[in-house]
Amino acid sequence: MLHQAKYLHPTPIQAELIPFALAGRDVIGQAQTGTGKTAAFLLPYLNTWNEKGPPGPTALVLVPTRELAIQVAAEAKKLCPTHHIKTLAVYGGQRIVPQLKTLRSGVDLVVGTPGRILDHLSRGSLQLERIRYCVLDEADRMLDIGFRPDIEKILRRCPKQRQTLLLSATVSADVLRLAHRYMIEPHHINLSPDQPTVAKIHQTYYTVDEDRKMELLMRVLVKERPRQCIVFCRRRRDADRLYHKIHHKLPRSAAMHGDLQQSQRERIMQGFRDGKIVVLIATDVVGRGIDVVNISHIVNYDLPDDVENYVHRIGRTGRIGKDGKAISFVTPEQGKLMTAIEVQVNHLLEEERIENFESYVPRAKAKDDAPKASGPVFGRSRRKYSRRL
Repeated sequence: MLHQAKYLHPTPIQAELIPFALAGRDVIGQAQTGTGKTAAFLLPYLNTWNEKGPPGPTALVLVPTRELAIQVAAEAKKLCPTHHIKTLAVYGGQRIVPQLKTLRSGVDLVVGTPGRILDHLSRGSLQLERIRYCVLDEADRMLDIGFRPDIEKILRRCPKQRQTLLLSATVSADVLRLAHRYMIEPHHINLSPDQPTVAKIHQTYYTVDEDRKMELLMRVLVKERPRQCIVFCRRRRDADRLYHKIHHKLPRSAAMHGDLQQSQRERIMQGFRDGKIVVLIATDVVGRGIDVVNISHIVNYDLPDDVENYVHRIGRTGRIGKDGKAISFVTPEQGKLMTAIEVQVNHLLEEERIENFESYVPRAKAKDDAPKASGPVFGRSRRKYSRRL
């Protein structure tokens, strides 16, 4: 089954985590996105599944987003050594009746978002008394978006005699508190590099006026010819507006954000995984749940307000050792924000230019601002300012 799934050699997190998980230890696995964490926590359960075991789910995986629930469940089905292992993804935005029907028929592995898991617990349609294997995937993200109370309610409903795995790109004080409370002497595997970016991601930026971003995007896509790319916008309406402007020129494009119905989001994500969609315009809400190996480029059409989100965005490319490129569009007013991002990733981004495409600033403003070196700085001047920091 691993050979069919094209898993020929273990990634570092898989090589480190799987032996401890197979030994029944609680494990904290800390590694960057795109390093094979999903298979690392699924394979130990699938390898020890017992057909003669008690009925009802024996494994539970909690994830922060709908997209990630679908993705983990799909990976579990791909890696299953037998069709007798039943997997179900449960999440909000999807009709609950099919979920109820599948749960009644019996499942072994449940993958879900905390809110929908609690919904099923309150209905009595999901029982956790037989859970022996529990996984908190992207724990840092779940805590960031306020799932801590829900997670604790769910863990308290699980048997105390269980194995718990916690996977996270970062292990903050909040994550450690959660681990110490609900895990038993966990073995901590830390494979996150000191530099919080994937080494093979080539990071660059263009200076551009706000009203010329769309024109620049089209020219960058022609220049780069990405296998697949995600274009990040800050707001949902901006993603929709950009899609409506470019989809007639780029028919293999789509926009995805939290306002879409779940069925639409699933259809778009499936099209992206299948390679039918080349350019996906997305917001941060759904961006964290996208894990497609063939993504070659990330375009920050809008810079994120939170510099840590920059790391999460660009982590969508460069998956499992593949090369990737992250391109940011920086307006003249965003010099300080860009510098903060460079400090966060401990890397000076390379400036790129397209022939006959320049960002212009009124001479008087440029002259007035130049001595300050602290506001809208661009081109080589902004880079010099960054180096002085």
